[in-house]
Amino acid sequence: MALDWMGLGYAALVLSGGVMGFIKAGSVPSLVAGLLFGILAAIGAHHRSQNPKNTLLLLGASATLTVIMGLRFLSTWKFMPAGLMTLASGLMLGKIITDKIGHYTT
Repeated sequence: MALDWMGLGYAALVLSGGVMGFIKAGSVPSLVAGLLFGILAAIGAHHRSQNPKNTLLLLGASATLTVIMGLRFLSTWKFMPAGLMTLASGLMLGKIITDKIGHYTT
């Protein structure tokens, strides 16, 4: 099976966002959340690479971040970092769902 490059790129974005939040603002919660969700997304992307139907972990990580960061974006209206992570997570979530629907229709 081919690697899930989009999922791995998403995981890298989440990880790097947590690290940047720590470096720029000294935010330990950003570091912990970035590491946790980035690792979960990377493992989920790896699982999805092995079996395209195995999407639960990546789906859960991206859905959770879509909601959490979406709420933060709506409260601050700042694109960085909440808007960017909402957009990236929502796109990843949409890709997983459309891929899942495609598997059911074929």
